[in-house]
Order: sequence, then C-alpha cells, then structure tokens
Amino acid sequence: MNSDSYVNLGKTEIKISQLGLGTMGWGDVNSSDGHTFQIAPEIHAIYQSSLELGINFFDTAEMYGSGRSERHLGMNINGDRKKVIIATKFMPFPWRLSKRELRSALINSLKRLDLSQIDLYQMHWPFPPVPIKTWMEAMSAAFEDGLIRAVGVSNYSIHQVSIAQDVLARHSIPLASNQIKYSLLHRQPETSGLVEYCQKSGVTVIAYSPLEKGILTGKYTPSNLPPGFRAWRYNRSFLEKIIPLMNVLQEIGKDHYGKTPGQVSLNWLMVKGAVPIPGSRNLTQAKENAGAMGWKLTSEEVARLDSISERILH
Repeated sequence: MNSDSYVNLGKTEIKISQLGLGTMGWGDVNSSDGHTFQIAPEIHAIYQSSLELGINFFDTAEMYGSGRSERHLGMNINGDRKKVIIATKFMPFPWRLSKRELRSALINSLKRLDLSQIDLYQMHWPFPPVPIKTWMEAMSAAFEDGLIRAVGVSNYSIHQVSIAQDVLARHSIPLASNQIKYSLLHRQPETSGLVEYCQKSGVTVIAYSPLEKGILTGKYTPSNLPPGFRAWRYNRSFLEKIIPLMNVLQEIGKDHYGKTPGQVSLNWLMVKGAVPIPGSRNLTQAKENAGAMGWKLTSEEVARLDSISERILH
C-alpha cells in the first residue's frame, strides 16, 4: 500500500488508512435481524487480513457489546501497536454528570484494549444534560496527561462541532474528527453543509454505516429481502426504488476490473474525502471491503452516482 492510501487524521500528524474497520459487530451484540453473532473465532483472521491489506485504522466503543468489542480488539493488537491506530468512544449517559466520569471510562477502555494511550478518543453522541463544553474540558485534560493522542466527536452538528472546536482551541488542541452516518443512501450530511464545514475546518469525516447494513453491496433485492427488522426499513418498495442506483454501481464496477457495488460505494465516500469504516463479520467481507482501496472513481463517475442517488432520495 503506497503513501497515497493514508491520510492525516484532522490536523494531527496521525496517519490513517483511507478506509477503516468498524468493530461494533465484535461485541457479539444482537443484530438488526434479531440474531446474535458469535464471531470471536474469526476475529483474528479479520484483523490480520485487514492489516495485511493496508488498513491500520480500527474503530470501537465502550458501548459495543458492553466492552467486548474493545477486549477483542485489545487481544489482537499484541505486537502491532506501532502499526495500528485505535479509536474508541465515550458514551455520555445521562447519569454521567461530571468530567471525572470521562476519565474513569477512559481508564476502563484503556484496560480493555490493553493500551497505555488511545490514538483517537471520541464523544459518542452530544447527549444532555452535561454540556459539550464540560466534556471537551475533560477531553483536553486527558490529552494533556498523555492518555489520548487526538480528540474526536460523533454525530455532532455544525453548531456542536463549532462549540467543541472553540473549547479545544483554548488548549491548543485541534478537533480531529466527526464520525457520522454517511453513504450514497444517506446524504443529509452533505445537504446540511456538515461535510463541507468539517473539511474546511480540517476535521476528518469518518463515515459509519457506509454500506447501509449491506444494502449497497447488492446482496438484497426485491425478491431477496434482508431478514428481521431491516426488512421493515429496507422493504420491497425501497429495494425496487434503488435498482437504478445498484445498476449504475455494477456498471461502474465492471469498468474498474470487476469491483463490486459495495467497493464502488466505499470508494465514492473516499473520493468525497471521508474515511468509511464498514464492519466485517467474516474474512470474505473483510477482504472485499479492503478492495475499495488502491484505485479511484473518476469525477464523471462520482457525478453520475451523485445524480442517481439524489433522484432516488428526493
């Protein structure tokens, strides 16, 4: 993997791969189709393969499987610490009412990950009642004490990002990232101006759910609905509506030596300047996701995908 496959995390000197790996599924949590995934036996293979294919950015959270995802990731890092960039998140539950709650949660995440320092520590949501200012002050203290290398947020609006930036700036700390839901089928971050604001501010956009629960991989069709709760949201009518988009994804993929619709969807986000973090529940998915790197959609292809996506969404 050449140096062009890595980007700076915000205004920091931390280099991350253009594609990361989301590890929510590593917590063995209940999925949207009502089943429980027990993927522990395959986690090491997923991790190792992702690393070998050029992915160095792994995202988790204390919430994922009540810490199980962090523990699984920690068990796999071993001697790779200098090769990998680890991100996790703090959840501002309504009963966490003071800055010391963040420090305590951070220490617990460090223990589960078996690390002395976390590369990117993120606020999971901008939930009340504690104001953003208070949490950013706590983040600043953790940064100054060397427990974290960079500060990020997740699901923050333009206004909320601005507040976080202002507080961190008083401590000469840049806000490194904003992790948001962003995909060809969820473009509200673009239309709201959030993506543009972050990019102009030097804040990396990390895109979660970049494949829309597998919908953009093409594995589901009007005659093959997703199981469980996903069938309610991604129903037959919806899957019929996105057929034109799926056809374009397939056509563009063929022009790039047989890239899959999922790989094209991830590359679209990368060209947009975002860092997508798809999950992988097995080795096949891990390898396919990594195939989104090492090539680039043309501006004409991006415009074509933008156009068909906008027509479907509106």
